[in-house]
Amino acid sequence: MEFDPADADLSLASLFAGWALADELQRRLAAEGFADSRFADGVVFQHLVGGPVTISTLAEKLGVTQQAASKSVADLSSRGYVSRRPDPADARARQVVLTDRGQAVIAAARKHRAAIDAEVRKDLGDDRVEQARLLLVELIDRLGASPLLRARAVRPPR
Repeated sequence: MEFDPADADLSLASLFAGWALADELQRRLAAEGFADSRFADGVVFQHLVGGPVTISTLAEKLGVTQQAASKSVADLSSRGYVSRRPDPADARARQVVLTDRGQAVIAAARKHRAAIDAEVRKDLGDDRVEQARLLLVELIDRLGASPLLRARAVRPPR
């Protein structure tokens, strides 16, 4: 039995719309030379845009073990998005820092998100898109997720 998207409740409609937007962003990033980037990379990047952090700090912010954080960093490092360097405050610790490629994929993602937003506004109407955006922002606040967004502590649902 086929599922009609028009039958989706608010939770599923917003989820599927988010996935479709994320897929379009990934398609555009791939076309720009970032085919190896993944949606989940942003979960780590959000903690690095403010500057280098140690693996232990990253693990704490991600809500995972140091081993899991190290695994994520190793993967991002192998793809050239982050590097590790000695922590100037503690010779035993290593900091994780965005590379030029990491900064570039973040800049490209921001550029493409803005372009997608402008295209959707042109196609569907600025007022409708703004109303939808404000509704989603209100839902985020109503469900208590605003502090996580403000703190750049967004995690996928468990």
